[in-house]
Amino acid sequence: MNDKNLERVKKMSFASVYPHYITKVEKKGRTIEELHQVISWLTGYNDKSLQKIIDNKTDFETFFAKAPKFNPNASKITGLICGYRVEEIEDPFMQKVRYLDKIVDELAKGKKMEKILRE
Repeated sequence: MNDKNLERVKKMSFASVYPHYITKVEKKGRTIEELHQVISWLTGYNDKSLQKIIDNKTDFETFFAKAPKFNPNASKITGLICGYRVEEIEDPFMQKVRYLDKIVDELAKGKKMEKILRE
C-alpha cells in the first residue's frame, strides 16, 4: 500500500466502516453483540467506549492508538485478507486494520467464537 492510501485509511472514521461490519455479520446470521465481542477482544474497547468512538467519528489511527488493551494474541491471527497475508504485513498500523478485518470476516463466515478469539 502506498503512503497516500495508508494516510487515507488512517484518517477514515471507524464510524464510517462500522455499519459495513454490522451488515456483513448480520447477513450471515451473526449478531452485533458477537461483533462487539471480537472488537473488544482485539482492542479492549467495551460497548460504552466503542459507542463513544462511533459517536465522535474517531479515525482509525486514533482508534488503534488509544485502544485500551490491544490483545497480545492478535499475532495468532493469520491467513489472507484482501489478498495479503496478515502475518506478513510490515506496517504495524495496517496490520492492526487487517487483523480487525480478518476476525470480522471469520465471524461472518461462521467460525466458532473460541477459534476467532484464539482460545
